[in-house]
Amino acid sequence: MKELQECKIVERFLGEGGDDSFTAVFQVFSPQLVAFFRRRGFDNGIAEDLAQEVMLTLWRKAEQVRDHKLFRAWLFKVARNTAYRHFAKRSREAPTLNVIDIGEFLPAPNCNPLLHASEFNDWMKFLDAPEREAMTLRFIEEWEYHEIAAAQAIPVGTAKSRVFNSKKKLAAHLSPVRELNRKAA
Repeated sequence: MKELQECKIVERFLGEGGDDSFTAVFQVFSPQLVAFFRRRGFDNGIAEDLAQEVMLTLWRKAEQVRDHKLFRAWLFKVARNTAYRHFAKRSREAPTLNVIDIGEFLPAPNCNPLLHASEFNDWMKFLDAPEREAMTLRFIEEWEYHEIAAAQAIPVGTAKSRVFNSKKKLAAHLSPVRELNRKAA
């Protein structure tokens, strides 16, 4: 019954294309689109915005629907692509900070900013030269494994194992420090 009503509403919109028929389509599909975006991890406000964006796309590009029976599939493909574009846009955005909150990110006045660099160098002394180079390239320079392999003229698997084994070596030395920090807290 519900599907039959949806089909009639869609056919009316795709046939006439008026404001009234679009309002009916909007009322039927907008809640479904919001639920679609909510299931993909968007909060309610963004899900509603994305649903409206999909409905706007529907308004502008309804004539692209060739087979009216596949309208629902077309609409949710548009929704999926909208979600992808939103994720891509969000991944390119740089986080912004409120000037008032910036104090949380600054080191304490008596904290030596070079302390962390010297601490890193102290830990790296536990590794041999190829392991040090692999760890530096991976975690300081943020290179990918295939780039490390090319730089060191080794297979990618060897680069991965060097990083993995280096982390294991360092974990053995970091465990006592973690225990001291837990006892102090």
